[in-house]
Amino acid sequence: MSIQNVIASSESKDELRQRLLKPDEITGSEILLRTLLLEGVECVFGYPGGAVLYIYDAMYGNPDFKHLLTRHEQGAIHAADGYARSTGKVGVCIATSGPGATNLVTGIATAYMDSVPLVCITGNVATSLIGSDAFQEADIIGITMPITKHSYLVRDVKDLARTIREAFHIASTGRKGPVLIDIPKDVSNQVTRFEYPETISLPTYKPTLYPNKLQVDKLLAAIEEAKQPVILAGGGVVYADASAELIEFAEKTRIPVTTTLLGLGGFPSGHELWMGMPGMHGTKTANYALQNADLLISIGARFDDRVTMKLEGFAPRAKIAHIDIDPAEIGKNVPVDIPVVSDVKEALKEANTKARPAQSEEWIKQIQEMKEQYPLRYKDSDDELKPQWVIEMISETTNGEAFITTDVGQHQMWVAQYYKFKNPRSLITSGGLGTMGFGFPSAIGVQMAHPDKLVISINGDGGMQMCAQELAVCAINNIPVKIVVINNQVLGMVRQWQELIYDSRYSHIDLSGSPDFVKLAEAYGVKGLRATTKEEARAAWQEALNHPGPVLIDFVVSKMENVYPMVQQGCTLDEMIMGDSE
Repeated sequence: MSIQNVIASSESKDELRQRLLKPDEITGSEILLRTLLLEGVECVFGYPGGAVLYIYDAMYGNPDFKHLLTRHEQGAIHAADGYARSTGKVGVCIATSGPGATNLVTGIATAYMDSVPLVCITGNVATSLIGSDAFQEADIIGITMPITKHSYLVRDVKDLARTIREAFHIASTGRKGPVLIDIPKDVSNQVTRFEYPETISLPTYKPTLYPNKLQVDKLLAAIEEAKQPVILAGGGVVYADASAELIEFAEKTRIPVTTTLLGLGGFPSGHELWMGMPGMHGTKTANYALQNADLLISIGARFDDRVTMKLEGFAPRAKIAHIDIDPAEIGKNVPVDIPVVSDVKEALKEANTKARPAQSEEWIKQIQEMKEQYPLRYKDSDDELKPQWVIEMISETTNGEAFITTDVGQHQMWVAQYYKFKNPRSLITSGGLGTMGFGFPSAIGVQMAHPDKLVISINGDGGMQMCAQELAVCAINNIPVKIVVINNQVLGMVRQWQELIYDSRYSHIDLSGSPDFVKLAEAYGVKGLRATTKEEARAAWQEALNHPGPVLIDFVVSKMENVYPMVQQGCTLDEMIMGDSE
């Protein structure tokens, strides 16, 4: 019985669920689709091939199973990643065996580094051929083992429904992450009685969700004694949907907050206690606060090297508390005095029941004075378009409330510095892996999840060319992403490092042979605009906002602009280069 015969568009969700749960004799492919629907999957991103043809055949004519055909497997997994980050749900992608599966590797590593819940489904050669070097065979389980939370090779169709249920549970609980399910071609065509496991049992997988109350009490006691406390809030706050709890905690304890790159939006940028982003390109206020804190509370942040810089000189005066759902992160990079293993939301809820203010009013006054004395600055120009100005314009016209995806490089840091995020899950960016090519396809996933919201993808001219083929997906499906290219005709962050660290020996960074991005967009059927001055930029951006479909805007900006402040590698956070503002 085909799955499309099970579904009737006039049915309620409960009726649909009951029909999907019928114990029919169906193929592995139909089991896969039924189970994905029962898991609440709204859209799957993928690219077909020989080993998954039975699965794609099961999709044929199915009005309730939504699949978006990308133009590259990397585009599919980045779109699934954007969907997951912006919703908190599990993103799903499908690829065939061999090169299809290996093309997912960068996206899997991206999600793994940033704790993003994905279920990646790959086809494989028939079970009888596994290990024979058959056509398009690759050991994708072995290849991805270091970058997945868990992996499955399904050898028996009777195990498929349970495997999918387990994969979704593992991906979306504890420290979230990608799970891979490898399905041999013959398994996807085998027939069995469908039995959906309502419950699952994983005795060896028991994430700690609730904090030890004694440890929370230790933290609260330390707060009451602290005179210069700081909260370092990371992506874990966003992923735990704990932004409201963080705001309450900061306000009750009167502690200034700095948010990492992945934590941006987890604490509102307009709040009096927010100090900006810390680290290599962080604000002087945030870095000063970290270096002078007597109590540092890390909440859902993993002390990444781009935040701490030289570890030996990081937060030298601070007692350190660390709230994290992953016990392996606590003490991994920085010695911790007060460990709290817990879901961030649950830990903050517990703390908020009895939190009292620190002795921090003089400290807050000092922080406010620093914010006024050392705001982010750049040298503006009326002769050339400055990238920081473009980001400020986008921030002001959207009131900081759009979904923003970025690629990786200078533009990513300018977005982190100059876009004033108000809401959690509104910045979608590759943090840990720093994946070029991520920005644009991830925006497609965000827009599919939020069809009525404004989604802006901000890219460099280098990263834009790594997944530019996905312009076809926007055009064909009228996905109204506003695609910004910050075009400085160079690999900007590499050029900046070569200027400052390698005595201006510019080696292989010239992107002057890039395409005309307006013509490229138009070739795919997407509206293209260009701006080289502030006047043109304002007009082009307003035209893009008014256009109901996808638009690409090529902002031609200053080539030699640098991201400041900057802390060079091997230096401590208080050894900042301020650039034009010095």
